[in-house]
Amino acid sequence: MWPAVAYLLLTVPGDGDLTPALAESAALRQALQELAVEWEIMDPREQRWVLTRAEDFPADLRMLRRRYQELADAPHVLDAWRFPERTAVAECLAFNRAYRHQVEAGWSPARAWEVRETLAEVDRLHTLWDHVYEAQGDCYYVTARRAALKRLRHALGDEAYARGEMPCHVPLHRFRVMD
Repeated sequence: MWPAVAYLLLTVPGDGDLTPALAESAALRQALQELAVEWEIMDPREQRWVLTRAEDFPADLRMLRRRYQELADAPHVLDAWRFPERTAVAECLAFNRAYRHQVEAGWSPARAWEVRETLAEVDRLHTLWDHVYEAQGDCYYVTARRAALKRLRHALGDEAYARGEMPCHVPLHRFRVMD
């Protein structure tokens, strides 16, 4: 019975008043925790304090309902592994920042428009790669990781996301051939 009630409580829109007796049920709170973890709207580490006290029940339930709505179309956290591994992503991010520093150092009034354009492109690429880095970070809660994947999918587009295709971490077309 409690899993069905938990399902209804998480999916019903709005805040609605709750019967105090519901908040007192430890079995219901546990069912809600288990379902929220399964649906990846609550990180397992949050079970220590979310839905543990009857007096916090309404606020905790509102938070989980909000997360359910916000992450309804977010990919599951396992999607992060279709992209390059985290250590490679960290190296790409570091190279991106080093390249950005070089572009800034080469600034001249005659090339100001090109430098601004290049920096904007470098920053856009950094943001994409940072989404992957965040999505793969076990130190982040599952909800933050799913939100990062949602932003990444939106930025890449559905097809590139589904294939796990990332653009280069720096705008290679801006590199100059040296003699």
